[in-house]
Amino acid sequence: MIKKIFFILVSGFIFLQLVAVSHGASSGGITSGKDLYSSAKKFVLRAKKLEEKNKIDRANKLYSKALEKLKKAYKNDKNNPDILNYLGFTLRKTGKLEEAEKYYLEGLKIKPDHNGINEYLGELYVNTDRIELAKKRLAVLKNCNCEEYTELKEIIEKK
Repeated sequence: MIKKIFFILVSGFIFLQLVAVSHGASSGGITSGKDLYSSAKKFVLRAKKLEEKNKIDRANKLYSKALEKLKKAYKNDKNNPDILNYLGFTLRKTGKLEEAEKYYLEGLKIKPDHNGINEYLGELYVNTDRIELAKKRLAVLKNCNCEEYTELKEIIEKK
């Protein structure tokens, strides 16, 4: 009797595992926007560290992987300013500045005081010689008492 119960429990557990695996395989694995965003953010953070070590090629590969995940996340959640921020960031890092700017601006429509978007858009403006626009992004960050303000201010002053 105990063997039958044990067999039924194990069989049920194996069945549930098979269902879970087949569901994951058919849906392409991670599917929620939140999971995709979290995974992409990890790629971005790793890429930033590689960039600091001047390992640009490896960093660019991670930025590209992050970009793929962020585009999928965006399809699931078009009103998340954090996704839009990192979409803009990874596009900027991969040299697609016009597209990056569109996502940053879209994010600001949702959350005009988003620290990350304002900093990164300001950096994009500095890199494209639009200092006055960068200073406008800095003005938005002025009272945030945050590292984004300090970092953007330093970048503008170096220009």
